[in-house]
Amino acid sequence: MEGATVELVAVDLGGTNVRFAIAEVNGGKVVALGEATTLHTAEHASLALAWAAFASRAGRPLPRAASLAVACPISGDVLKLTNSPWVLRPATLAGELSVDRLTLVNDFGAVGHAVAQLPESCLRHIAGPDIGLPEEGVIGIVGPGTGLGVAHVLRQQGNYHVMESEGGHVDFAPIDSIDDGLLAKLRARYRRVSAERIVSGPGLANIYEYLAGLEGRSIAQLDDKALWAAALDGSDSLAVTALGRFCMTLGSVAGDLALAQGAHAMVIGGGIGARIVGVLPGSGFASRFTAKGRFEAMLSGIPVKLIVHEQPGLFGAAAAFAMENKG
Repeated sequence: MEGATVELVAVDLGGTNVRFAIAEVNGGKVVALGEATTLHTAEHASLALAWAAFASRAGRPLPRAASLAVACPISGDVLKLTNSPWVLRPATLAGELSVDRLTLVNDFGAVGHAVAQLPESCLRHIAGPDIGLPEEGVIGIVGPGTGLGVAHVLRQQGNYHVMESEGGHVDFAPIDSIDDGLLAKLRARYRRVSAERIVSGPGLANIYEYLAGLEGRSIAQLDDKALWAAALDGSDSLAVTALGRFCMTLGSVAGDLALAQGAHAMVIGGGIGARIVGVLPGSGFASRFTAKGRFEAMLSGIPVKLIVHEQPGLFGAAAAFAMENKG
């Protein structure tokens, strides 16, 4: 029997932005997610002050429950975001926010909860057989954004479990001569080259610079935002080529993760994933995803989806709270 519906504040906290929404959960599921409010972390000295600004905009008393998806590992007495001066202390955070119940989840763990609970209408088919996500077994998740998030969901006997990881930091595995050259160039800069150095927002610039050198072309220094815009609108042919190589490498990494996780399906998330939804199906992603030698036939049978929900982090934060408090 379902219990009472619970209201909470869902929070998606990254280094640049923090997003808030009021959500409703019941019986371990998200039943409603309100409109998102986005604030810049640089404009507020702490989460508590940003929370107060959201409360002012909400124009109503906030619920006495909250769930935070945070862009850092959830461990230790102090949580420090990579690209923000904010510091969170889990032991005192509930008191600072005036809530009675508080859930903390890693940001990509929240994406895992979103994948487990989102309807199929929020997933776009990218490659493999056009079938739904399995009701039993492992669903792998990979998400290029500022970095490369990796997790997986195990569905079993009507329940699910989210496993977070640092899989984005596995070694980059070259497939062809261009990959070999890119690896050599990046190794001279970073010594160890992880998949995240290529398959992430900043990774496009690494590919672009290498291809320019290969072509003997001089290039203007573009920031990541301008480079991605040029790649997606087609105004720079070299950036378009770099984006094609990015999609291929994402396919290789996703296929490796499917093998490592024993996945029955793969889901692409992350801020970059949402931006390339129109590019991926016609790119070299699918051929690289299945190019696994003796396991090519097995990989060809794995459906690949992409999250198209506007706020998967907020939805996932609410879903994590729902699961933790389904009692």
